[in-house]
Amino acid sequence: MTKRVFIIAAVSLYIISAYFSFYYFSTGSISGLTQKINLPLVKYKPPVDSKGNVIIDTSAPKTEECPLSGEMLTKAHKALWEKRRPLGVMIENSIDARPQSGLTSADIIYEAVAEGGITRFLAVFYCKDSDGYVGPVRSARVYFIDMLSEYGDFPLYAHVGGANCNRTTGSGCGNGAPADALGKIAKLKWVSYNDLNHIPYPVMWRDYDRLPNRATEHTVYSTTVKLWAYAGEKRKLSNVDDEGNEWNSQFDGWKFKDDESVNPSEAGKIDFIFWQGKSDYDVTWEYDSKGNSYKRLNGGTPHLNKNNDKQIEAKNVVIVFMAESTARDNYTEGSHLLYKTTGDGEAIIFQDGKAIKGRWRKKDVFTRIKFYDTRGSEVALNRGQVFIEILPKGNTVNY
Repeated sequence: MTKRVFIIAAVSLYIISAYFSFYYFSTGSISGLTQKINLPLVKYKPPVDSKGNVIIDTSAPKTEECPLSGEMLTKAHKALWEKRRPLGVMIENSIDARPQSGLTSADIIYEAVAEGGITRFLAVFYCKDSDGYVGPVRSARVYFIDMLSEYGDFPLYAHVGGANCNRTTGSGCGNGAPADALGKIAKLKWVSYNDLNHIPYPVMWRDYDRLPNRATEHTVYSTTVKLWAYAGEKRKLSNVDDEGNEWNSQFDGWKFKDDESVNPSEAGKIDFIFWQGKSDYDVTWEYDSKGNSYKRLNGGTPHLNKNNDKQIEAKNVVIVFMAESTARDNYTEGSHLLYKTTGDGEAIIFQDGKAIKGRWRKKDVFTRIKFYDTRGSEVALNRGQVFIEILPKGNTVNY
């Protein structure tokens, strides 16, 4: 009898305990079964090292979409990009500048001829830091400013000098000085604010040993960490400006999608030139079906990032054809160029091993350039680096 009572009591106690446990964990309440315990909402804080620098664990779940490239990254990445604004860096592509540093980490890269058939890059960083150095940093051009102006209010612009109008000599001042990049920066009211022109050491510096036996103009470097820190500390520009306005309040991003099934036979290799007789700047993109990406060759050789010796590869290669012309501005040291960056024109979007013919459209310099197929529908880009090649109208692309 005693044993039976004991068993009944034990079963009863188990049922009561189970009930209260279920009620507590499902309602957060146990006091009189009436009051709920309100747990505080804690915002994610990424791990930091002894100096307060965020530690990026690349093996962590990639749950956050980069607003610029659509790439899925970690919460630690997002914790960083939410506190800053897009940063455009002018990186040269002359033979003496190779291999460049930092290009594989950029969200978006634009390439166009700077002068004499020699191309230059505008590398836009936001969601990821450069993997070490970024450079060599060179001078500004008006059409790259038009591209950077899409990235909200006061995007950071790192460069060393720029095409300009010399009022003393008249060089670059003819025909209304249409290629005057420094003058355009002044009109946009970027000077000494979001314009990071030749920032002194230790933010920018000359490194004569990184690429030995190079002329002085090929030696300026920085890092995205230093540039973002300088902008925040000296210019009061983080994700908000000095008046508290967020940079992306009116930013119009692209559409993104996941990778699709590949078709390497359709566009397995892409070849084109910028200018005749300038084969050192000819470009080839080779499709890699394993990573569903395109690997870049520059002047016939793999285009490498010196920071990690990795070949530059993009998830999307977008070729836009724009009207190229000379500025006719009496520039005494060569010929400044212009591109018609607004309006619309032909485009070819390469992704998933295939080519999509269509058009690009850009209403004005502040409007996001977008890409449309032949039916007029906006093309969604694959998540990852977007490489935009600006070719003169009439050039041929082989694929």
